[in-house]
Amino acid sequence: MTHAWKVREGREVKEVREDNTMEQFSKMIAAAMKLQEHRVENTLKLLQGGATIPFISRYRKEATGGMDEVQISEINDRYEKLCELAKRKETIISTIEEQGKMTAELKDRIGNCWDSTELEDIYLPFKPKRKTRAEAARQKGLEPLAIILMMQRENNLMAKAAQFVRGEVKDEEDALKGARDIIAEQVNEDERARNQIRNIFTRQAVITAKVVKGKEKEEDAAKYRDYFDFSEPLKRCTSHRLLAIRRGEAEGILKVTISPEEDEECTDRLERQFVRGNGECSSQVAEAVKDAYKRLLKPAIETEFSALSKEKADEEAIRVFAENLRQLLLAPPLGQKRVMGIDPGFRTGCKVVCLDAQGTLLHNEAIYPHPPKSEEALAARKIVKLVEQYKIEAIAIGNGTASRETERFVTSQRYDREVQVFVVSEDGASIYSASKTAREEFPDYDVTVRGAVSIGRRLMDPLAELVKIDAKSIGVGQYQHDVDQAKLKESLDRTVESCVNLVGVNLNTASKHLLTYVSGLGPSLAQNIVDYRTENGPFASRKELLKVPRMGAKAFEQCAGFLRIPGANNPLDNSAVHPESYAIVEKMAKDMKCTVADLIKDKELRNKINIEKYVIDTVGLPTLNDIMKELDKPGRDPRQQIQVFEFDKDVKTLDDLREGMELPGIVTNITNFGCFVDIGIKENGLVHISQLADKFVSDPTTVVSIHQHVRVRVLGIDHERKRVQLTMKGIK
Repeated sequence: MTHAWKVREGREVKEVREDNTMEQFSKMIAAAMKLQEHRVENTLKLLQGGATIPFISRYRKEATGGMDEVQISEINDRYEKLCELAKRKETIISTIEEQGKMTAELKDRIGNCWDSTELEDIYLPFKPKRKTRAEAARQKGLEPLAIILMMQRENNLMAKAAQFVRGEVKDEEDALKGARDIIAEQVNEDERARNQIRNIFTRQAVITAKVVKGKEKEEDAAKYRDYFDFSEPLKRCTSHRLLAIRRGEAEGILKVTISPEEDEECTDRLERQFVRGNGECSSQVAEAVKDAYKRLLKPAIETEFSALSKEKADEEAIRVFAENLRQLLLAPPLGQKRVMGIDPGFRTGCKVVCLDAQGTLLHNEAIYPHPPKSEEALAARKIVKLVEQYKIEAIAIGNGTASRETERFVTSQRYDREVQVFVVSEDGASIYSASKTAREEFPDYDVTVRGAVSIGRRLMDPLAELVKIDAKSIGVGQYQHDVDQAKLKESLDRTVESCVNLVGVNLNTASKHLLTYVSGLGPSLAQNIVDYRTENGPFASRKELLKVPRMGAKAFEQCAGFLRIPGANNPLDNSAVHPESYAIVEKMAKDMKCTVADLIKDKELRNKINIEKYVIDTVGLPTLNDIMKELDKPGRDPRQQIQVFEFDKDVKTLDDLREGMELPGIVTNITNFGCFVDIGIKENGLVHISQLADKFVSDPTTVVSIHQHVRVRVLGIDHERKRVQLTMKGIK
């Protein structure tokens, strides 16, 4: 009995501690983000309770005050960083206590510190070290001499130093050298000194890159030519330049340094702090200060600023990649149409597949309309016959090798029906076709067939197909292999999850890969849903989800609102209205003396509803407004409609370009220095940020989006490096 009480008491103490921690962190996060404290605390409680970011954003607006996914994500990230910092503080306190050096004042200071840099500065003098020069000097008994030097009062220094000549200390100069090493370490570990150097670095730090001698003629060095003799203030160095420089450094092509414009200012500042007077001791301290800066402080702060600038560049690159991925995933779908997918090629031919409206593979074969075989007539007869036989409504052509030639060949044929032709991005298709996922879907077909199927399905529903591919392989990033891979994966996974839940998922047709990203599911439950569907047939209602193995109440709460059942008996099952709100809609219908289906069909009936009548403690106006919007257009796809695009027929290669030409193009990638545009040749052209519009542009994503159809003008052509400069200025 006593034991049970103690266990319960222990849990209660832990819960109180966790509640206090969450309250403290909520205050800090609310202050930093300028949000109401109780909204932040509500959000954290929901996150800690297992709610997903899409669910909280969509269905818990009353608790959060209508925060969007970006804000909720930031709250989550800040909370996790504070938790990590709290753990670090526990380790630091424990280490100092083990050394017997902890004081009440020091413990309070560590407890009240929530800045990681300041925390590490506090800890530095107590941090266990490998054997340093200063530690070696202390072991020789030279610390008292260092104290004498720092006091800067001794007039007969050599006589005083002679008293320490014993054991491993050879002579007076050796004693003074050891004392200076101790002083140098003290200078390095001084908080004020480190902050002074940081302030100078913040204002003056310059990043410099130079080519490593002998490397300039190597083949891989050409792409870093712009950085062979490069120098720029660190605070002005953009994300893409810094990541390019760091990649050059990692490949051994460039030598990179970060330092202030004037080292003298740093040593002068330190001398003003530590050196007093002009005596012998003062000269020794001044010498130790210079050594501390050159040997210890400067390299440490350079490493710190290198890491901080890299972290900042990573964040920017990840932000750009995530935004590009979002636009790509939310690209307009063709919808459920019968599609022919073509993976174009010259020597190996064009792999052709025919898909039904659900994306099921019906037929595949290869045609050879291009050199070296040039079986154009035979290929034409096959294509025309397949379009007729499988009632093809649209043709998707991959944008890789032989794409333009295949597009011209396909569009030149005469079909028995109207057929739309689209050029589709192939990025990542080869990764998918060789993946375990593709082998599971098409065990009896080779990679070329799988690739063509992926191209066709991407036209029908880009989101449903692209979730099967590692997001890093999709090719819309900027130095994605150079950034922090864990942070990149987390950001991209979160982006995919956000897009999937924004669009919603057809419960009866979605693949397990698509279901995996639905709020509250994951791989295991997604597979269980597919297995249940295979065994029992299509789901008749959302409620039936509760029969799926391991589908508990919490998982159902999180996922149900994002799953759709077209043609369900209850029309709300094909909407974004959450099952927890069905009773509200049913009450509205009852009050209007009609069915829920009537309410959805009749706008006049909905206009008569006074939603304020339905406000209760747990459901407020934000949720009720969302319900009314959804009843207006239930299950509406938020993505735009797809449009047919045609390149300039006279431009096929780089040699066909002329400066001043105005051409149609498709935006294929966006970076923070501009965007790349496919103009129908092998090489994508670059529209620099300064050429995006007739006005100043600070963020390219405010002007262009992935797959946007644009008109550009050729500014310059670099045949040697196969680069094309484009502009969108002055084009209507």
